[in-house]
Amino acid sequence: MEEIELVLEDTKDLMEKAIQHTKSELLKIRAGKASPSMLEGLMVKYYNNDTPISQVASVSTPDARTIVIKPWEKNVIGEIERAIINSDLGFNPQNDGDIVRINIPPLTEERRLNLSKQAKNEAEEGKISIRNARKDANDQLKKLQKEGTAEDDVKRAEEKVQALTDGYVKKIDEILEQKEKEIMTV
Repeated sequence: MEEIELVLEDTKDLMEKAIQHTKSELLKIRAGKASPSMLEGLMVKYYNNDTPISQVASVSTPDARTIVIKPWEKNVIGEIERAIINSDLGFNPQNDGDIVRINIPPLTEERRLNLSKQAKNEAEEGKISIRNARKDANDQLKKLQKEGTAEDDVKRAEEKVQALTDGYVKKIDEILEQKEKEIMTV
């Protein structure tokens, strides 16, 4: 049945997007190691426009505890420093005239537990998206059945949807486990 295949394809796409979204949200949770992605979304005033930091400077991590930001134009260095100080990242940047250096302090046990909780919440959001995709797919399949699709075909399709759901929920659990390991590693 072509309609059933379309429903399964759409469901798989939605679940894949939920995985990607969860991964990108978990990347934003810092795990004590310096990473350029920590500054993702940080906007810098550049010629009176809010501009992503990645468009005005190169961001690198020479070691696990340091982020180095090298602006392409020296006159932007103060704005970069100001943007970091005014952000909710809690970093204390040092400006030496050429580059901005951020030392990432080691995480306290309490902070690790909070980050772990935050990661669990993000993973739960991903699972909710996956379960919503399952519900939508099952609703569409029931509608197809009312429109004359054979009951056996619909039942088989519902089993496939459940198998997809189980697989994607398991993926999120694995991603979360990896992130928690990263957060709790001192």
